[in-house]
Amino acid sequence: MNAAVVPEPGRRVVVRVPSTSANLGPGFDTLGLALSVYDELDVTALPEGELEIEITGHGAEDVPRDASHLVVRSIAYAYEAMGRRMPGLRLEAHNVIPHGRGLGSSGAAVVSGLLAAKGLLAGEVEMGPDTLLRLATELEGHPDNVAPALFGGLTIAWVDEDGPQHKKLLVHRGVSPLVFVPDFTMSTEVARSLQPLQVPREDAVFNVSRSALLIAALTQSPELLLAATADRLHQNYRAQAMPETDRLVQALRASGFAAVVSGAGPSVLVLADGPGRRLEAAALAASVSDTPWEAHMLAVDFKGGTVREYAEGST
Repeated sequence: MNAAVVPEPGRRVVVRVPSTSANLGPGFDTLGLALSVYDELDVTALPEGELEIEITGHGAEDVPRDASHLVVRSIAYAYEAMGRRMPGLRLEAHNVIPHGRGLGSSGAAVVSGLLAAKGLLAGEVEMGPDTLLRLATELEGHPDNVAPALFGGLTIAWVDEDGPQHKKLLVHRGVSPLVFVPDFTMSTEVARSLQPLQVPREDAVFNVSRSALLIAALTQSPELLLAATADRLHQNYRAQAMPETDRLVQALRASGFAAVVSGAGPSVLVLADGPGRRLEAAALAASVSDTPWEAHMLAVDFKGGTVREYAEGST
């Protein structure tokens, strides 16, 4: 197929992408973890120029129903990058990842669109892992959320002269994630604006040591998670914008729980070293905060985003 040919309508793919938590305390813009909350997307190719969008779940009343929708923009970006003309689209999205809560909703939308394009273009042009990560990073602006959304597990992401790179690691089975989600949101742009352009040398050294320790804690030694999740680069500077989040993080850490701001916030991630400890953390949060936090006991997603062609009768 060449760029002048429009794909035949009717091809249908189903996409599933996990939520993510970036930073994990000291690993600012570098570390990310895929979690077992999923957005689902059903995309059908239509005649060129047609666009139908149906959305249910989180944010359904707020997101656009036109070509400005982030999933549609991501599909279009992939088609252009691959030198192909995009067909019309019917998009059915079920959003489970909360928007604006620091759980990677925008990264999941980007990855959903790219995987949908990969599925629709299968057999015509191949989009490998490196291409997907590059396109996702160009759309999202940084790879720390899109890498775990694409590949699952714990990811270390960085950018060099060859573009964005990643390394996926398996998380120790003793690590038990717990996420506290509030009913208020936080803008990533606002959160980033609160950070200084320079930090003291001792704070930089502190975070280098804790980031290195965090890799060991998550993959080998969960008992080190409290020390390993300490941070001096971003959380203190952002605390003024989300005092309820900061109070919960401090209360949990004072009681020995490895609590951090999830991404840009305002959700709180606890990396417990066992399921029983998660129950203790949830009880503590209910007792120390007047803010209504939804506690979600999750697993680490090891698979990452998936795409499959729809077949009649499949579930």
